[in-house]
Amino acid sequence: MTLHLPDAHGALRAYEPRTEPLSALRATPGSAFTSRTVFSAAHVVADPYADTGPDGPAAVDWDATLAFRRHLWSHGLGVAEAMDTAQRGMGLDWAGAAELIRRSAAEAKATGGRIACGVGTDRLTTTAATLAEVRSAYEEQLAVVEESGAQAILMASRALAATAQGPDDYLEVYGHLLRQAAEPVILHWLGPMFDPALEGYWGSSDLDTATDTFLEVIAAHPDKVDGIKVSLLDARREVDLRRRLPQGVRCYTGDDFNYPELIAGDDQGFSHALLGIFDPLGPLAAEAVRVLDTGNVDGFRELLDPTVELSRHLFQAPTRFYKTGVVFLAWLAGHQSHFTMVGGLQSARSLPHFARAYELADGLGLFPEPKLAEERMKNLLSLYGVNQ
Repeated sequence: MTLHLPDAHGALRAYEPRTEPLSALRATPGSAFTSRTVFSAAHVVADPYADTGPDGPAAVDWDATLAFRRHLWSHGLGVAEAMDTAQRGMGLDWAGAAELIRRSAAEAKATGGRIACGVGTDRLTTTAATLAEVRSAYEEQLAVVEESGAQAILMASRALAATAQGPDDYLEVYGHLLRQAAEPVILHWLGPMFDPALEGYWGSSDLDTATDTFLEVIAAHPDKVDGIKVSLLDARREVDLRRRLPQGVRCYTGDDFNYPELIAGDDQGFSHALLGIFDPLGPLAAEAVRVLDTGNVDGFRELLDPTVELSRHLFQAPTRFYKTGVVFLAWLAGHQSHFTMVGGLQSARSLPHFARAYELADGLGLFPEPKLAEERMKNLLSLYGVNQ
């Protein structure tokens, strides 16, 4: 069947869907990865029957949400839970995130999956918080994550960005939290392209100055930092930063534009991964890392490099709406029965954006059942008035 897909100029173009998925999707998951630690930041599945709206509480389909995490674990990937991809601060409030953390951590324990969970301050609903209130909010969430048995990821805080007067406030708050942490944590630096409220994080809008403060936090507590997760979409800066890390502190790339080269690394090191794009790329990403485990860097790049165009499309500005494309692809791939998101975020991208995402993903062979994806795409087009 030929689909007629709209482009950004309102014209229709003919596209012939493929009939078979990529062979890597049929691969039987093997043993745990040996060369890299890899997390997929996973999305949440909304309950489409809930009578709520964008300003109402998040209604989550827990069965489908946990099933998707089992899918990721089955391929050997770790799950980074309650992160930006799960719509923290964009539909999912702290009450929903806390329940997500508890449920997913219990599921991870039952299935033997690896899990790390986001610790933030999003129970604070005002930007007029004091540093003491920011610390308290962080401490509450850290306790929830540690009690669940998951590893903690200290996320960047909108409240801290609004309250801090300079680098010393960041050093004080993070130092306090790291001294309290029972186990080594992952520090997360999310750039303003993902969340404009995080502009000037670490006390400066100058990234070189901010990096120095970030490294100062790590240098003061290297035994409490498992690694850092960097989401600045700047490969050169990430490489420079990882070369300055203390021995034993890992760099987890969060660069959804340049991840193949950063994970592959160079003669001075490499990045591990904690990526939102590994939500739709899960089985393919896992297969690529297993190839890398054998020392075959070229084979790894051959599998993963072709996915970058899709990732850059999903993460195009406004980058924070990449979650819409991620959930759209999960629906097309059959991981959920509907295209509905908490907070109504399914409306955040245009039909031409969806059409191009479908075309790129189908071209890569990412859909386990291409015919199902084709039918669902056809239904979406019809809903928008594009008859086939």
